[in-house]
Amino acid sequence: MKKIKDKYDVVIIGSGMGGLSCGMMLAMEGKSVCILEKNAQIGGTLQTFKRDGGKFDTGVHYVGGLDEGQPLYPYFKYMDIYKDIDVMKLDENAYDIITFGGDDNQYPHAQGYENFKNQLLKFFPDEEANLDRYIHDIKALCKKFALYNVYDLPEKVNELEYMYDGATQRINQYTSNPKLQQVLAGSNLLYAGEENKTPFYVHALIINSYMMSAYKFQHGGSQISRSLNYSIKDLGGTIVRNAEVTSINHNDTSVESVTLQDGRQIKGDIFISNVHPTETIKLMDQSLMRKSYTSRISGLENTVSVFTLYLVMKPKTVKYINSNFYNFREDKVWGLTDYKLEDWGKDFAVFFLPDNKNPEYTSVITVMAYMKMEEMTPWINTFNTTTQVSDRDESYQNFKEIKAQFLLEKMEGFMPGIKRHIKSYSTSTPLTQRDYLNTTEGSLYGISRDHNFPLKSQINTKTKMKNMFFTGQNIILHGVLGATISAVVTCTEILGREYLLNKIKAKL
Repeated sequence: MKKIKDKYDVVIIGSGMGGLSCGMMLAMEGKSVCILEKNAQIGGTLQTFKRDGGKFDTGVHYVGGLDEGQPLYPYFKYMDIYKDIDVMKLDENAYDIITFGGDDNQYPHAQGYENFKNQLLKFFPDEEANLDRYIHDIKALCKKFALYNVYDLPEKVNELEYMYDGATQRINQYTSNPKLQQVLAGSNLLYAGEENKTPFYVHALIINSYMMSAYKFQHGGSQISRSLNYSIKDLGGTIVRNAEVTSINHNDTSVESVTLQDGRQIKGDIFISNVHPTETIKLMDQSLMRKSYTSRISGLENTVSVFTLYLVMKPKTVKYINSNFYNFREDKVWGLTDYKLEDWGKDFAVFFLPDNKNPEYTSVITVMAYMKMEEMTPWINTFNTTTQVSDRDESYQNFKEIKAQFLLEKMEGFMPGIKRHIKSYSTSTPLTQRDYLNTTEGSLYGISRDHNFPLKSQINTKTKMKNMFFTGQNIILHGVLGATISAVVTCTEILGREYLLNKIKAKL
């Protein structure tokens, strides 16, 4: 393990997008930074892995808002990430395609507000006024959220008032056409949408970024973590892998140090946790904290988990498709997170990556279907990563194979003949999500947001310890954009809001 100093200005637990972004921004201010990662690979959902010559993303299949003038641009520009990433734009007329069983149409989500509308008008010619209202309201809502658009920061607004609207209810207000309602919500696997729970603002912030621009990382999301890793180290920062924090040591008011699994203690002036708040407080002495606070954090509900099938394709056999697909067995896109076991895998998402040498062909395909952690009950006490191997028995392997075969049959129905072009395949389960990405219950997107009780799922970046902060996907929003914005919010608490935002804007 890399030599660690006894004390740093800033100690960060977890190296996901939020932790790395905080480390970068604070290192840019001359602070000594130490980022501690429990696993062998940094990056959280930015991680990639290789199987049989194919390279797969674990979480970042595509990203929105990357172009100049869009939400993610100023932050990537400020952290100098653009020099290290190779991106490819998805199909401008159909970055996402929504399909339904028994319906041969492929309904597109397109880039550009007018184009988004015009592509849908081909299928819904009477809906122009309704689509105009939908797009107008999404754009207006996104302007109300601080730091989503750093170019034109809103006046002080109460974001809470926008959090009581439900996504299903709002979408259904724009149109009475049931099919269009389902199409507009058809990419809700991006936020684990729940019919009577998901807030409209979550839908709006995410889909708006993709309407602006939608890109894939040509060589995987790990390009981002690699860029930040090198930049942080160039600024004198330290990133330590295989460094699991086993306790956060504190008094009534402040944190003094963290203890690693090997017994070493690292002191700091400021501490930031990029780990789920529930997992973070498990590392603390809860007797020194208000019971109402610890109970609320411990009781947070999380989004559903996922089963993923990774396909390595035989060379030059399947043409590359520059779109993502969301496939539903019937005209129902909501309520799928709470599936019946007999219905598992009938609704799924498909993501393609081109072959670097022959980009007109597909190299790998990723197929994702929701899966509840409760299906993992027989193996829940096993733990398995590249550095800590637990022997999950044959029943686990059999379970994965049964699920894989089911999805392979679904893929054969989706792309007839594809099975004969598959070179090899592998799988991951909610346990993989939990072990490699350190997500509570293997959740896809951390805390579940509920428009009925918005305050219950709102976590302040400031904790009850005066020198400890949260960051990451559980604070503002998940995804690359959400985690980056959360890191900016965290760093404004430390550096001052006006000071940091002026520095970010000065780089534009």
